Amino acid sequence: MFSTFYKKKLDELLYHCHRNLPAGLANDKLISQAFKFAYEAHKNDKRASGEPFITHPYDVALILAKEIPLDSVSIASALLHDVVEDTKFTFKDIKAEFGNEIAEIVDGATKIEGMFENYEMKQVESYKKMLLSMTSDIRVILIKFADRLHNLRTLEFLSTTKQMRLAQETLEIYAPLAHRFGLSNIKTELEDLSFKYLERKSYDDIAKRLKQKKREREKFIKGFIEPLRQRLTEQGFKFEISGRAKHLYSIYKKLVSRNKTFDEIYDLFAVRIILDTTNKNDCFTVYGICSEVYIPVPERFKDYISLAKQNGYQSIHTTLVSKEGRMVEVQIRTKEMHEVAEKGIAAHWKYKENTNQHDANLENWMKLVRESVESVSKEDTSKQVLDSFKLNLYQDEIYCFTPKGELKVLPSGATAVDFAFEIHTQIGLRCIGAKVNGKIVSLDSPLRSGDQIEILTSKNQTPKLDWEKFVVTHKAKTDIKKFFNTERRNLISKGKEIWERKAKKHKIHASDESLSRVVHKFKYKDTGQFFFTLAQNESAAAEIIDVLTDKIKLQSLEQKPTEEEMKPVDNLASNFNRYVDDARNSTEGIVLGNGSSQNMSGLKFDFAKCCNPIPGDDVIGFVSQEKGVRIHRKTCKNILNLFLKEPERIIQIKWSDKGVGEYTGGIKIIGEDRPGILNEITKTISKNFNSNIKSVDIKTRSSMFEGTLILSIQNLKQLNQIIEKINNQEGVFSVTRYEH
Repeated sequence: MFSTFYKKKLDELLYHCHRNLPAGLANDKLISQAFKFAYEAHKNDKRASGEPFITHPYDVALILAKEIPLDSVSIASALLHDVVEDTKFTFKDIKAEFGNEIAEIVDGATKIEGMFENYEMKQVESYKKMLLSMTSDIRVILIKFADRLHNLRTLEFLSTTKQMRLAQETLEIYAPLAHRFGLSNIKTELEDLSFKYLERKSYDDIAKRLKQKKREREKFIKGFIEPLRQRLTEQGFKFEISGRAKHLYSIYKKLVSRNKTFDEIYDLFAVRIILDTTNKNDCFTVYGICSEVYIPVPERFKDYISLAKQNGYQSIHTTLVSKEGRMVEVQIRTKEMHEVAEKGIAAHWKYKENTNQHDANLENWMKLVRESVESVSKEDTSKQVLDSFKLNLYQDEIYCFTPKGELKVLPSGATAVDFAFEIHTQIGLRCIGAKVNGKIVSLDSPLRSGDQIEILTSKNQTPKLDWEKFVVTHKAKTDIKKFFNTERRNLISKGKEIWERKAKKHKIHASDESLSRVVHKFKYKDTGQFFFTLAQNESAAAEIIDVLTDKIKLQSLEQKPTEEEMKPVDNLASNFNRYVDDARNSTEGIVLGNGSSQNMSGLKFDFAKCCNPIPGDDVIGFVSQEKGVRIHRKTCKNILNLFLKEPERIIQIKWSDKGVGEYTGGIKIIGEDRPGILNEITKTISKNFNSNIKSVDIKTRSSMFEGTLILSIQNLKQLNQIIEKINNQEGVFSVTRYEH
């Protein structure tokens, strides 16, 4: 079916699967089946580099097999991850061929594509669903790591704009996310590749300097390591010891944060000691030996063995001063700890007796992400959802204690208020102060690792608005927001009661719609904001009451105009000519409100573009200087405003029974973004309704499209028939009349 070249590629993939996957989890039949399916699906496609497209899913699967080896299902899903998005095959096809598990993973990976650049997208619910699909199965995001890594390795073939977008997105989301999953190697490469395209001058400068000093660095590291090697060998330890320069982006961050030049940064080196032992206490013994050989820097000692990071990372970090006075970071860990640090979740699976049991810390974090996404209200923008998600990505942590010694892990920058909410929501809500290590501190003071915090509370205390400015944990932000939302709802309810009491006193009977229009004129966003203000200041109702007790204004808001209230039509008709110099002459299909058409003879009129009325709509006319009689739908917002300002220009009109012609109507369509769907829609319109399509505007986002079609329409009945017909097509989610 495919060439010897691809047969060798498949053999290479299977070799790495057998070598790296946990025992018994390499399923040759499944992986071969997925490879052949992907090959056939993509055989006519090319990448931007000109290579056959199959090279991309293959390389993604190979990265998984080498760097994140979980199981054959993840390898097969990686081979298939672009099939639904880029070929004729659908989710149903994948499900039929490979089953529900692989189909769901492929679907989840497809939905994540492009999600992060849509910071301002309005469909918050869709956005939340994409984030939740990522957390439903760990393998979804692991495939995306490998996918993004391979894309960055071949980024030179894309345009500069795409390079910058992908690199920025990677640095902001994918790299810290890989760090959260404990994938050190992938996180480092993602950062360096992104840095290369975002800050090319700085990247090249640091790379050049490291290369120039490579020999000097290697000589220094060799001299630094040798005394340590001798002492550890004498003590009978089995170990590996190596030294390296820190990766480019890490060095760049040090230069920027410390405002130093390259030559002024001394801790550019890191030495790693990996012990062949299962006894973690050996790491502390080795630390003691290292501290005898070189002088340690006390404030730079970090024990991530006793207090592991939330992604499972364990190691001892210390900084030693060399004989030459240069500072060198030294990391001490066991082989198992090292594999967890490099391969994260894959290593966790390897060291679990039950390979289906995920690491508890990772599961807790994914649960936190799910809860943080689900807690976002519909009023929040997708940027707020993203910010909440990003808040949980960054791994810098501090370790604090309650007065009873209970450990609380918080993000760096957390305050006493964050700590209070971490203990319990009610503790946070009632917090009035805090003692840190026995001393009273301000509530916005950042905490440090090792601090012991006592929270002071009062039953009369409630959160302050400025707390939202300095808290950093998702729990604190969410709980504070919920409190103020509840307070706002209570005040709105109180304000509504006040309004109903005042309206009854002044004998005002205004509908919700009328009240909404009036409060909007007084710069309130909506009636909710008006009620909220009223609960705090009852005098705010005075101006609204003045307007609504004015009989003429109230009547104009509440009722449709009658012929008695308009001036007699015949009298108005005699004055039309001074308004209609530039308008069109045809009046066929339009008659005056009294049913006569002779009064319209010779008068010019125009259809308003704001509402595009068509036969079948309830319509009304407005006498305009520029366009003659402008015809609006009665539901048009603009006609209400015109009537309030100049009611004498409003005339009653309607469609005549014999009126024929072509009118402009629009439809808005939301559906599945798949090849050929637009062609199917346009064929449906032209074949079934003989309607001319004037314009098409289509926008795609992830796996969905949103489009507007402007059509030539005979009447409202035809437009409704078109809407119903398209609504029944496969892949169409909704069809509505386009109002603007």
